[in-house]
Amino acid sequence: VQLQASGGGLVQAGGSLRHSCAASGRTFSRYVMGWFRQAPGKDREFVAAISWSGGTTYYADSVKGRFTISRDNAKNTVYLQMNSLKPEDTAVYYCAASKNLWTPVVVTTTPWYDYWGQGTLVTVSS
Repeated sequence: VQLQASGGGLVQAGGSLRHSCAASGRTFSRYVMGWFRQAPGKDREFVAAISWSGGTTYYADSVKGRFTISRDNAKNTVYLQMNSLKPEDTAVYYCAASKNLWTPVVVTTTPWYDYWGQGTLVTVSS
């Protein structure tokens, strides 16, 4: 699976952005998808994850209520809608895919994912 992310950019605090991550291959619907981010000088951290069907989602506390993960299996694409952005949301954002079965909490860990897209930079100005 190859993942191609897009949607980064510069936005003012309080604004919105939407990330997209398009996957190659015909088995996209069998992958759990996740979004992670890495701020300068910090470790990569979990943002959100979504199950195969899209029926189950999981969010980091820091983005809950502001970010929404969704997927369109017909388009092989996962999305991250980011609203009410804050300067602390500034980071490089990565999408990731896992062949594993959905497992609560474990979906937040980077080793659980098999494939990673290239990062896209989001900068939120105050």
